[in-house]
Amino acid sequence: MNTVAKAAFWMIGAISSFTLMAVAGRTVSTELDTFEIMLFRSLTGIAIVVSVAIATGTISQVGRNRLGLHATRNLFHFAGQNLWFYAITVIPLAQVFALEFTTPIWVILLSPLILRERITTIGLLSAMIGFIGILIVARPDPANLSWGLMAAASCAVFFALTAIFTRKLTQTETITTILFYLTTMQAVFGLICAGYDGDIALPSLAALPWVVLIGCAGLLAHFCLTKALSIAPASIVMPIDFVRLPTIAIVGMVLYNEPLEVWIFVGAALIFGANYLNITSAMRPAKA
Repeated sequence: MNTVAKAAFWMIGAISSFTLMAVAGRTVSTELDTFEIMLFRSLTGIAIVVSVAIATGTISQVGRNRLGLHATRNLFHFAGQNLWFYAITVIPLAQVFALEFTTPIWVILLSPLILRERITTIGLLSAMIGFIGILIVARPDPANLSWGLMAAASCAVFFALTAIFTRKLTQTETITTILFYLTTMQAVFGLICAGYDGDIALPSLAALPWVVLIGCAGLLAHFCLTKALSIAPASIVMPIDFVRLPTIAIVGMVLYNEPLEVWIFVGAALIFGANYLNITSAMRPAKA
């Protein structure tokens, strides 16, 4: 099996996991709010991460270094994931996924402020093209601007901040440590936010498998994506990841009677092109 085929194999796992997480999230939203979903997702994640870490002998890697940075990173991710879970319940799934693809654009714009990285001309051009794509997908006007659209657009910003602070953490922290604090800290955040009114709904027996699926799918999606990127460059992996959009659009049409709007695909194509332009530009000096 060649490199592209191996990367495609792992990306099939990532795409399937992201899709399953969206379907499961929409299913349990009828009885759990987003904070409760995040709480139970994180508890599932803790069980998985700790079990795997013990089995592989990496549990000893978990220390108490850079707890502040872990907390900052996980607070941004918690906010972004809650907005994502809210968005998938109120607007078409394809629209949510298209706007989520703007995360790399926000990384370009925010990295100079946080990581002091220099923004390139190509990076700025990519951000402008991506922003046009956002406008086409969202088509903001008083008639169709909704909280769901704003949540989907905002979650991409928080996911970008998550990626930036993850980049800082990977300089000193292991994957086991990052995942351990991801699940444990977000379980605490979820408990506080879900329980602030003194009422935390427990999943019913019918919803429990979907809650467990959310926790498993979330971790598996990012594991598969990371494996794909470790095998092949982003310029190969990213076009495969873009298959997520037509996949979720078909799922939305079949399961929820959501229309296949051509403008979502037009805007998403611009967003994809902007990301691809920036990635290939960044890789060019490395090939020289």
